[in-house]
Amino acid sequence: MTSPTPSHTPTTAAFYMQAVLSFGLSLTAVGIGVVFLPVDGWVRAFLGIAMLYTVTSAFTLAKVLRDRQEDSYITSRVDRARLDKLLTDHDPFKIDAV
Repeated sequence: MTSPTPSHTPTTAAFYMQAVLSFGLSLTAVGIGVVFLPVDGWVRAFLGIAMLYTVTSAFTLAKVLRDRQEDSYITSRVDRARLDKLLTDHDPFKIDAV
């Protein structure tokens, strides 16, 4: 009567390494681009700070989205457990005494 809970598949080491390398490569490429940009030092500094701000805000956004997803998953599990208990306790053939 109950649907099985979705199984949590762990992240493989290869996928984790790919994500880390991809992040490192993209951050390095943008950093090199900012350093060798033919502009004044103030412009380079501004672009460097903007790049760091973008990276930190991306990490924060990813964390907030992950936390929101985990909260909704836990809430749905609690709701499912309550429904299962109600369905288990309900006896449609029980006759209430008057």
